[in-house]
Amino acid sequence: MSVSKIILDCDPGHDDAVALLLAWGSPAIDLVAVTTVAGNQTLAKVTRNALAVARVAGIPPNTIPFAAGADRPLVRVQEVAAEIHGASGMDGPALPEPNIELDKRHAIDVIIDTVMSHPPGEITLVPTGTLTNIALAVRKEPRIAERVKEVVLMGGAIVGGNWSPCAEFNIVVDPEAAEIVFSAGWKVVMVGLDVTHKALATAAVRERILSLGTKPAKFADELFEFFKEAYRISQGFDAPPVHDPCAVAYVIDPTVFTLLQAPITVETQGKHTVGMTVVDTRYGKDGGADCKTFAATGINVEKFWDLVVDALQRIGDPEQ
Repeated sequence: MSVSKIILDCDPGHDDAVALLLAWGSPAIDLVAVTTVAGNQTLAKVTRNALAVARVAGIPPNTIPFAAGADRPLVRVQEVAAEIHGASGMDGPALPEPNIELDKRHAIDVIIDTVMSHPPGEITLVPTGTLTNIALAVRKEPRIAERVKEVVLMGGAIVGGNWSPCAEFNIVVDPEAAEIVFSAGWKVVMVGLDVTHKALATAAVRERILSLGTKPAKFADELFEFFKEAYRISQGFDAPPVHDPCAVAYVIDPTVFTLLQAPITVETQGKHTVGMTVVDTRYGKDGGADCKTFAATGINVEKFWDLVVDALQRIGDPEQ
């Protein structure tokens, strides 16, 4: 099994928490850093949540750097998703006290230092929140665009949105950052609502996870319970879509997804369409000779949940 080194850039968030558990528990992932960005809630809240999840997962202190990043979008007023994630950003389960100290560096410097200290093509960036940190990093040190293997992000959609009729939350709250990331010249894989809205934590999935009988499994189910009610009230879902682990799952096993190679740009000016990821499908399946952007169009849901359950099983019963 090949192992991918990733930096998880996140804003926990219930589904970010599951993404972190998946990344830590999967034998196909070498999690080399975790960075946080304001998004689902304020930077202070999502950073505390990330550290709490690290303890649930049993990530030992001083193993990998955890660093806080941008506390607001590049130019816009900050928006948070309290109606989905609650006042804490991760309402529902009781969160343990963190036992990991934050790295003193800013997240963008952790990203730059990590990428530049590894051979070209070795580090994959996996942003599951707003793209502010990634945009700031590639602006501060443009050479990382040549060294990063790929950027696999959760965000956007080929059609539709969840924060507006045509825009997904992670993109629309900082569309200027998203446009920088999509146009930086590196390979970008957009794992958006077209597939994440199919990755549902159904009753059968939750029963399978609970049957593991571990504290992390129980924690995941408590996340799903709050998420279920929030999504039922706000968007009418019977079972909650678990977006962010899909990006990690793609890195673990790309065959879980089908992709469309196509130019992708981000609308930053439209009165009704700001934050829309504009996917140009006119080229067919190859997107043109120089196209480096891809959009996920299909997901094998059973294989996806197999990866999540396997990771939780491998984590065992930490939180010490």
